[in-house]
Amino acid sequence: MTATYVALGGNLGDPRRQLLEAIDALARLPGTRVLRRSRLYRTPPWGLREQPPFLNAAVLLDTDLAPHALLDELLAIEQRAGRVRAERNGPRTLDLDLLHMDGVQLDDARLTLPHPRIAERAFVLLPLNDIAPELRLPGQGRVADLLAVADTQGCECLIEDRLAE
Repeated sequence: MTATYVALGGNLGDPRRQLLEAIDALARLPGTRVLRRSRLYRTPPWGLREQPPFLNAAVLLDTDLAPHALLDELLAIEQRAGRVRAERNGPRTLDLDLLHMDGVQLDDARLTLPHPRIAERAFVLLPLNDIAPELRLPGQGRVADLLAVADTQGCECLIEDRLAE
């Protein structure tokens, strides 16, 4: 089993419901358990600014799946949620990003681990810090330290909406 971190986000349809359904789908993957769930965050769009705010979360999985097999499962969950890849950084029903797998460093045409842009994105760091503040990402640093210098302007924790419970 490998400790694995996945970011979740969405801003079309009913993002809260879609994130919860995605977490349920992750828990049903073969050889996979959801160990921790972050709180839910409302964050401004990144990249393409003219779109609704996002809801974001992160989960810690324990999985037997190999990196590319897990990536295929994440893409299938997105597709079942109605994800259409029309434009880069555009609006979406569901986005699942494989962030890190303990002990795995990978860089090929389909997948880079750890995710190369974690340190640039408060919408990833905030929920990731909920579940793994001490996690050290090779080549990037400790999650809590990365968050301490990230621009979190416009990000809001939805305290009343706890995915962790």
